[in-house]
Amino acid sequence: MDWRSAIKGFQAYLKLEKSLSDNSIEAYSRDIEKLYQYSDSQIVKLKPELITLTDLRGFINWINELGMIPSSQARILSGIKAFYKYLLMEDMIKTDPSELLESPKIRRKLPDTLSYEEINKIIAALDLSKPEGMRNKAILETLYGSGLRVSELTELKLSNLYLDIEFIKVTGKGNKERLVPIGSEAIKAMKLWIENVRVHNPIKKGEEDYVFLNRRGTRLSRQIIFLTIKGLAETIGLKKKISPHTFRHSFATHLVEGGADLRAVQEMLGHESITTTEIYTHLDREYLKSTISQFHPRS
Repeated sequence: MDWRSAIKGFQAYLKLEKSLSDNSIEAYSRDIEKLYQYSDSQIVKLKPELITLTDLRGFINWINELGMIPSSQARILSGIKAFYKYLLMEDMIKTDPSELLESPKIRRKLPDTLSYEEINKIIAALDLSKPEGMRNKAILETLYGSGLRVSELTELKLSNLYLDIEFIKVTGKGNKERLVPIGSEAIKAMKLWIENVRVHNPIKKGEEDYVFLNRRGTRLSRQIIFLTIKGLAETIGLKKKISPHTFRHSFATHLVEGGADLRAVQEMLGHESITTTEIYTHLDREYLKSTISQFHPRS
């Protein structure tokens, strides 16, 4: 079996069997390409089925020497493990060499969040006299009000809005759908955008169902949302480096700080595992510690 055909088969498996997005498939493919580059650089060039645990450990040392941080190494190893599970399932190998491979220890970094006051300042900095100002307010209110990923926001459709019952249907990772509550401020901003501004925009064929459009009538790109948020942060003199994901983190953090059930937060965020959501309990503890430091007379 050669590397090219193995990678091509793996891509087809990820698309057809796992229903992964094109971006996820591309990321997995890059991981396997790195292993291919490593095997090709050896004196004895190894085919996928001949790779051993020792070879994979050598590969880890190789990417470590390239200066990759532990989180990047762990992501690459995750892709390699998925690749060898696929080969094993297809009977292309008899044993999985990655089974005993340990990922590097990663110190989980707590994500940056915004305070409620900072979010209000950012939204207040929008120029609502411009059509894109109304659109951007609806975007920010939805990001913060429902905790969406930026990719989920750009793919949001009119046919998936149930504003009368205060829910929206979101398509998340792996094309998994979930119903997410949406707050009154986000509903109000979205209705103003849809009914007063979007309705007057020319819309390209095939884009009619997407909620957030640019001036050309096509769905909004993630890059535009990133740049918009960066520009607003600069306008109000915010020193934090923020992105659309910061609003998602803030959504979850404020819910946990307010006493929300972690399982409910997990469901709203679309996390497959509760351990991913548990990071927000750490944030909550940091918040409590800072509160004690600030207000307790013995601190």
